[in-house]
Amino acid sequence: MENIDIITIKNPRSPIAESYRTLRTNIQFSSFDKKIQTIVITSSGPSEGKSTTSSNLAVVMAQNGNKTILIDCDQRKPKLHKVFLTSNQKGLSDLLVGNSVFEEAVEKTEIENLDILTSGTRPPNPSELLASTKMKNFIENLREKYDCIIIDTPPVIAVTDAQIVSRYADGCLLVVASAQAEREAAMKAKELLVKVDAKIIGVVLNKLDIKEKGYYGYYYTDYSDEGEKKTVKRRSRKNKKQRLSLSFFSRLKKSVN
Repeated sequence: MENIDIITIKNPRSPIAESYRTLRTNIQFSSFDKKIQTIVITSSGPSEGKSTTSSNLAVVMAQNGNKTILIDCDQRKPKLHKVFLTSNQKGLSDLLVGNSVFEEAVEKTEIENLDILTSGTRPPNPSELLASTKMKNFIENLREKYDCIIIDTPPVIAVTDAQIVSRYADGCLLVVASAQAEREAAMKAKELLVKVDAKIIGVVLNKLDIKEKGYYGYYYTDYSDEGEKKTVKRRSRKNKKQRLSLSFFSRLKKSVN
């Protein structure tokens, strides 16, 4: 079984867990006119950490008292049932085609306030199913039941699923793996989301090696007294590879603000 470490559960006092709580706070204050209730999380390519980000963000949202549901919309390579050690026999696809009911498909986790809806039986036409009126209505109905809806989708370049689902969401997070994601791919991912009017609320820089000698630092979003969003950067010495990664991340982040 693939091991995705939910560090916000295993080591809640770690700096990385604190980063997820900072991400939670930034999301909550990223919009002044409308609550960010439904969040799509995607990446440009595989293995960039979107499922890890989705899982940890869902946990810290729930820990903050928000009734939260985490949905696995990756019908091709689902992972969340492995993360939370739950069954995937009944899930989102089964619910949408009428082979299951909500109470049967949704499961509670050991985390208070956190439910999970796995991907379910793999359908022959994932994109068509996600683009259906049933899917749109389902997400709308969830708004009445939950304070926070987090949707884990496939990489946006590989298939259209993330583009489709992002139209139902209040915001979209793009996960970028440090020193792994190609610059052109990350920019292409952003362009594909913008093309469908997805509301990109941020870019998450993932897999940054903070243990490597000569580096300590982080990026986060802050707000001025006038409410203007700004990027604050704290850093010390970094090697060339890290400098290039953070420089590109900074430019990509500015391009979605």
